[in-house]
Amino acid sequence: MSNRPFNLNADLLLRAYRLGLFPMAESRRGRALHWLDPEARGVLPLNDFHIPRSLMKTLRSGRFEVTANVDFSATIAGCAAARLNRPETWINAEIERLFTELFELGFAHSIETWENGRLVGGLYGASLGGAFFGESMFSTATDASKVALVHLVARLRLSGFVLLDTQFITAHLARFGAVEVPRANYHARLAEAVDVPARFVAAPDAIRLAREIETLRRLG
Repeated sequence: MSNRPFNLNADLLLRAYRLGLFPMAESRRGRALHWLDPEARGVLPLNDFHIPRSLMKTLRSGRFEVTANVDFSATIAGCAAARLNRPETWINAEIERLFTELFELGFAHSIETWENGRLVGGLYGASLGGAFFGESMFSTATDASKVALVHLVARLRLSGFVLLDTQFITAHLARFGAVEVPRANYHARLAEAVDVPARFVAAPDAIRLAREIETLRRLG
């Protein structure tokens, strides 16, 4: 189903997510939004997350500084930007506007990866109860988006989230343990998750965060 955006706001967007729908545009310049509810949904189990050994070395090296909710606008802009290997994206101006509104209301979050003070990767998504809907990620430095994903999962676990929706499965996500579940299964999980009283913690205690990442390593 598609429609031109008309009086679409954050409240309506959250209602759509509660029903299992999410929006995508045909292109960066396109105005119409398509509402999707795929037969198979990508889910990244928070209790069965795999960190590749080489990535764990990067995490421990201190090469990147990682923050959350520090520069949401730059993160979503990075996700929307064209790249050599991805000349077109599905994030148009309307999606940027809606998610910025969600962010200002506390229902959207970003993870930023920095190298030498420069934003080199990150991701963003929406949250509703104990469900987090991962939207997009970007990277201009090796492993930058992967590091952001690890930090997202660690924060979600520390914050009491129970569902991480990835929408679709990619080879990149499959390496971390993402799986596809049937639509009915996803809707059942979603109905339970949105009633969980989770609260996204952007800046958890550094020691707790480091311990959680080590726990993730052992899970994988």
